[in-house]
Amino acid sequence: MSRSTHFSTAITRRPSASITSGLRAVDTGTPDLALMQADHDAYIATLKATGATVVELPPLEAFPDSVFVEDTALCLADGAVIMRPGAPSRLGEAAEMAPHLRALYTWVVEISGKNSFIEGGDILVTETEILVGRSARTNAEGIAELKHLVAPWGHKVREVLTPPGVLHFKTDCSLLDAETILSTKRLSASGCFVGYTVIDVPDGEEAAANTIRFNDLVLMPAGFPKTRDTLATAGFQVREIGNSECSKLDGGMSCLSLRFTPS
Repeated sequence: MSRSTHFSTAITRRPSASITSGLRAVDTGTPDLALMQADHDAYIATLKATGATVVELPPLEAFPDSVFVEDTALCLADGAVIMRPGAPSRLGEAAEMAPHLRALYTWVVEISGKNSFIEGGDILVTETEILVGRSARTNAEGIAELKHLVAPWGHKVREVLTPPGVLHFKTDCSLLDAETILSTKRLSASGCFVGYTVIDVPDGEEAAANTIRFNDLVLMPAGFPKTRDTLATAGFQVREIGNSECSKLDGGMSCLSLRFTPS
């Protein structure tokens, strides 16, 4: 069973009313909190349906983007690494997440350098390596510190580049199984996935590249029928989840949970 796609536990956080003030690259409208919560409930129910335990944390009104918990930590089988987000308004989110991870893990370490910035949305964990995309939110210092912290656990970190204008590395890719990656063409064309089987999302459906493989299911955003059919044809069991409101804040399927089997 793949350690990178099969998990016993997930952590989520309920969206706060302040999410209407969340960060966004382009203003495409104010998120509808009620619809976002309904979609979030469906997301949690789908994770639970796989047999996983889902820790549901309360909203943090002081942090509008705190529903996007993935950016606060990297959760591995060996231990957890508390991130240091590159957006100043999000720095406190990692500190809020730390005690919850310490309650579940034997080993928890932290990115602590004042010049180090790294967010979980830039990190793709496969069976053989940890790919980290350099981006506006993740810098070389943060990647170097992560490499140092996970080396004792036997993990290899490989730095790659996030496409220009793309918020996070995983905005444009996701792991489908131990050997297969779903990617936008602009990212796969960079050659960063040599050695993997790559499924490119169809033109016009780039926003569907961010999915999560969680146990036997692939959760993907609703509204991308070509990608859905491509994944189904490839043999994956797909569940579509509404993501219209999170997408207004540059959020996707992976952003909404931390997924792991704690040590």
